[in-house]
Amino acid sequence: MNLNISGHHTDLTPALRSYVVDKLKRVERHFDHLIDATVILSVDTKLQHKAEATLHARGTKLHAEQICEDMYAAIDGLIDKLDQQTRKFKSKIRDHHARDVQKHLIN
Repeated sequence: MNLNISGHHTDLTPALRSYVVDKLKRVERHFDHLIDATVILSVDTKLQHKAEATLHARGTKLHAEQICEDMYAAIDGLIDKLDQQTRKFKSKIRDHHARDVQKHLIN
């Protein structure tokens, strides 16, 4: 998976970069058909931290964003949302009735 992490109005420290990479491994564990990901970390004028990401997977594009008072909490919330979206997409593309169709064709 290609990963692009950028910071907007904030310094992207190596600690933030490695934290995002480690957290995205959780999403990759659930769904391994990810093509690329773009993560943008920004700080608002009200000192609110915003983390947003767009994942391109085979067959869909997933987007999520989270705003918190702490950047690490924003990243955690973002990953939770992306994880939920990937699990939902994975269950949609899985064919739950394939065994029933095969049984019907054999009989």
